[in-house]
Amino acid sequence: MSAVAARPVAVIGCRPGVAGGVCFLEDQVVLHAVGAGCVQLHLKQNWREFIPGTEKTRGVQAMAISPDRRYLAAAETAGDQPVLTVYDLSSVPARRRRTLSATELPERVAVALAFSPDCQYLAAATAPPEGHLTYWLWEKQRLMAAVRLEAPGSSVCQVSFSPQDNAQVCFTGNGFFKLFKYSEGTLKQMNLEKGMPQNYLCHTWLSEEEVICGTDTGKLILFETGDLLWETSVEYRKPHRELEEDATTTEYERCSVCSSVDNGSQQDSLPQISAIAAYSKGFACSSSPGIVLLFEKTRGKELYKESQEIWLPKDRFSNDPEKSGRQNIICICFSPSEETMVVNTHKNQLYVFTMFTTDFMKERIAYFKYLTFPLHSASITGLDICVWKPILATCSLDRSVRIWNYRTNTLELYKEYREEAHTVSLHPTGLFCLVGFSDKLRFISLLYEDMHVFKELAVMKCRECSFSSRGHLFAAVNGNVIEIYSSITFQNINNLKGHSGKIHSVKWSADDTKFISCDTHGAVYEWNLSTGERETDCVLKSCRYSSIDLSSDAKVIFAVGSDQTLKEISESSIQHEVPAFGVVYTAVAVSHSGHMVFVGTSLGTIRAMKYPLPLTADFNEYQAHAGAVTKMSITNDDQFLLTASEDGSIFIWKVYEKGGEVVKWQKEAEYAEEVLIMRSDIKEKSQAMLDLQIRVKELQTENYYQLSLKDMYYNEKIKELEDNFTQEISSLKTKHQNLQAEKENQERQHQLQVSELMNKQAREMQKLESDSNQKLLMENEKYQELDEKSQKMQEEYEKQLHSLEESKSKAVKELTEYYEEKLNEKSVLLKETEEDMRRQFRAHEEIEKQIYEDEDQEIMEIKIKYERQLWEEKESNMQLKGEIGVMNKRLNSLQKELKERNRYIEEIKLAQQKLQHFIKSLEDDILSLKKEIQERTNTIQDKEKHIYDLKKKNQELEKCRFVLDHRIVELKKLIEARGNDIKIMKKQIYEMEGELERFHKESTQLKLNITQLQQKLKATDNEMHRERQKKHNMEALLKQFKADLHNCAGFIQEPQKLKNGIRELYTKYVQDSDLEEIEIAQKDLQPECMRQREYLERNLAALKKKLVKNQETHRGAYMHIMQENMSLIKEINDLRQELKAALTQLHHLKSTLKLTKKREAIQNTAPPSEPLPSPAVLRLNAEKENEKIIEMQQLEIQYLRNQIQEKGQSTPVEPLLAGNLPELNLEGSHKTQQQ
Repeated sequence: MSAVAARPVAVIGCRPGVAGGVCFLEDQVVLHAVGAGCVQLHLKQNWREFIPGTEKTRGVQAMAISPDRRYLAAAETAGDQPVLTVYDLSSVPARRRRTLSATELPERVAVALAFSPDCQYLAAATAPPEGHLTYWLWEKQRLMAAVRLEAPGSSVCQVSFSPQDNAQVCFTGNGFFKLFKYSEGTLKQMNLEKGMPQNYLCHTWLSEEEVICGTDTGKLILFETGDLLWETSVEYRKPHRELEEDATTTEYERCSVCSSVDNGSQQDSLPQISAIAAYSKGFACSSSPGIVLLFEKTRGKELYKESQEIWLPKDRFSNDPEKSGRQNIICICFSPSEETMVVNTHKNQLYVFTMFTTDFMKERIAYFKYLTFPLHSASITGLDICVWKPILATCSLDRSVRIWNYRTNTLELYKEYREEAHTVSLHPTGLFCLVGFSDKLRFISLLYEDMHVFKELAVMKCRECSFSSRGHLFAAVNGNVIEIYSSITFQNINNLKGHSGKIHSVKWSADDTKFISCDTHGAVYEWNLSTGERETDCVLKSCRYSSIDLSSDAKVIFAVGSDQTLKEISESSIQHEVPAFGVVYTAVAVSHSGHMVFVGTSLGTIRAMKYPLPLTADFNEYQAHAGAVTKMSITNDDQFLLTASEDGSIFIWKVYEKGGEVVKWQKEAEYAEEVLIMRSDIKEKSQAMLDLQIRVKELQTENYYQLSLKDMYYNEKIKELEDNFTQEISSLKTKHQNLQAEKENQERQHQLQVSELMNKQAREMQKLESDSNQKLLMENEKYQELDEKSQKMQEEYEKQLHSLEESKSKAVKELTEYYEEKLNEKSVLLKETEEDMRRQFRAHEEIEKQIYEDEDQEIMEIKIKYERQLWEEKESNMQLKGEIGVMNKRLNSLQKELKERNRYIEEIKLAQQKLQHFIKSLEDDILSLKKEIQERTNTIQDKEKHIYDLKKKNQELEKCRFVLDHRIVELKKLIEARGNDIKIMKKQIYEMEGELERFHKESTQLKLNITQLQQKLKATDNEMHRERQKKHNMEALLKQFKADLHNCAGFIQEPQKLKNGIRELYTKYVQDSDLEEIEIAQKDLQPECMRQREYLERNLAALKKKLVKNQETHRGAYMHIMQENMSLIKEINDLRQELKAALTQLHHLKSTLKLTKKREAIQNTAPPSEPLPSPAVLRLNAEKENEKIIEMQQLEIQYLRNQIQEKGQSTPVEPLLAGNLPELNLEGSHKTQQQ
């Protein structure tokens, strides 16, 4: 095999029209069809793993993923043969596990696939008419059952398994909804179709018994075990206003009509359910282009209710943004955790939406975003790379030009145009590109976020263009002529004429000294650019060349064409030819090192071979594209191979040689980071930044003003809360006192009850002891009597046992003899019955053979009869189908004519409405302008009157200013007096706080005493528990002693044993030390207990008296402090109000002064003929005097504030009172007044 190898590291694209074309393998791994296989895409890590299809495949037609996400089933067409393959995704890389085929069925490609819940079975369906549903045990490659289904026309069909039943299959399509059950090697239909047949486009299982289907008329139909359960219709949805911002209502309706015409499947804006998928809360479906509706389960009559709309986003780089969001959604899938939803559209685009788990985060209308980036939706016609940057440019028949980064596998730039793009070439710097459109050749600047057309050249239908290796020249094909232009001046330097056919490929040498071209008439020319003449040529008229490439030294030309060979041309002749072995080569690329040659075929495969070229099939072939390879190129460092195809996919290959080693370049590639940007864009951005900064400042001032207002509001609130809390505190204190008194009464009652209970317990204990002693004696007597009885009974029972044993042995002997006789008789009977059975079995076999022969004859007769009937029915059906076809054609033609007339009428109506709206708007503008002129004349007169009134008011305000100055002096004196009062009150507060601290200390001392008493109480409790434990131990010992005594009493007739038993009891239970301890404890216990009790009672009584006294003194002092505190707060509030009033007066004065300044300025500008209002205005330097007075007053106010703050800081307040007496925020209020 060849030493050259390649591995796909990235696959960009998506294959359209694949049933189940998108699915999840994990929460972050998506699998979708692309090219001639499938690709695994990790959403976060952005890696891609390509799974190639079978050999000579034309791409995947249908696919399905198993419920355990381990297996992938794919239906393909390899050559002309349909192939059904199962892949194992758990192995790395994914390997082909099984290939399924059935000779008894017609060879047709499956259009729908589904795995059973346990992943053992696979259902496959072929498209109508004469479709088949097959049921496979795929691990053993065994066809278990097949059903033939005839349906009108070739429609969309879908197959699926019940989520919990391997044997239940649902099959839907145009005019049929069938549920099948597999049993005994056949698929039996379970449901009977009722009502009018519907065109079911899609379905999904909601539970083990419920299936919901979507129709082409926008209906959602829910079946339960095959019977209709619920039905609803979904309206045709138009985009939300946010999606189409600038469109008017008339334009909006026109766009929706256009989209319906483009889609073809939608007629007169009718809804159709094109895709549906279930999830835990309900299901999602697409009812109109560009929208997915989420339905959730409800408990009402409506089983499912719409909860959310999700729209496709509008593409701002598209030439028609409204249409970009109106794509038909053909597949919906959810991740295993149901956190993300991915959809696939008919334009090869993939979108993703993040699902919200909580309802409060869910919006009514939401939008998808691209899964990765927008993809090509048509054949790629051009591909090129540059030297400075790791980017490639592609253009397509979808009218878009895209710039990709082949190292990061991302889309950097993208723009759609109005014309189809046929060729693209990147400048070596990567800052410019040439694009050949059907009308012109455009020189485009690649900006930071856009593509800007810098120059347009009049080259019609340019199919090939190319920059020179150094970038100073570029070539463009214009018909049969190659035009050479300067990249700097855009002047036509030379025209290369001589080709008779269409030029398919051009190539520059590395040093730009040679230029090579090829055409469809088999000519390969080498041109001299200085003279414009051919230097060498090689013509082979039997071959239509499609692509050429040059070796690095420009001595060898490699060319491919329609004759299925790769040619090596040098010195005007073909030196070597390599056969293609049954395919057509469409593209060729040679490495810069000269050791590797890559070719693309018409089947979409890539072949890698080493140079010099081999004569045999010594190459590595890779399945890649589903269409012919249109363009391919190798990067300058020979590490990556880039290929593009007619199916709209791009493959990025990593190149290896010599046993898997990556190709090493002499120097590591260093790429430029520079980008272009328009001057206007910079200006717009700087202007936007300035606007934002101004807006930030405005918001800051607004925020500051709002904060000051909030401070004032919250201060008032705090005052109200303080008043409420003081009232609550007083009420709680009274409650506390009442509860304290109740507590004391309850404690007294409790003590009395405890003393009574103790006395009762002592009496009851004495009674119990006496009773227990009497009972013990009684029980002892009873025990002795029972012991005697038990001995007698034992003797009697022993005698009875002996007699029973003798009788039992006799009975056993008799029974054994009887049953042995019976056994002999039964064995003889058994032998006789076996012989009878053999005779009957032989007779049964003979009868069975006769029955089978009779049945076969009957079946053959019935078969012949029904085959005749079937043939007659088929002939009649064929005649009816022909008639129906003719009628359908007539109907379709009439419908088309009707539609065209309706559209024409609607367009005329729309134009008329536009003109009427335009006339009305002009008339309204004229009326509004007249009104504005009248209003402005009125406002001018009013302003003149207002100026005269203001002049009069100015004179009066100056008089008031002198009166207010006098008032300010008096207020300052009052403030000083109040300041002295505040000092005196602060001293009183400080003294009260000292008293409070003393009370706190006393209360803490009392708490300590209480804790000591509590500890003593705990100690007594512990002693009590110990005594109780001793009591329990003694009771247990007593029980044990009683049991042992009872045992000794059994030896009452045997004196020696009784004596020994009593001695053992004595040694076991009686000890000298125990006796001594008991005597000592009995003597000392009672007096010590009495002494402790008396001491504790005395302490407790003294502590209670102290506590009552302390509470009374503390309560009085606290009430006194609270009253003084309330009076101080009232005085401070009064002072604050007076200060606020003074500040407001000051603010009014300032505003009047400003008004006077404005009036004086107006008077200065006024004509001299106007009379002066009063002599007060004629004072010298009036403005300066006013400013000085205001400054003096401000300085005095600031001085007073500083003094108040210093005095407030000199007397520290505890945190307890800090909450009751907040600081005066004089500066904040003064600032608000100034504003």
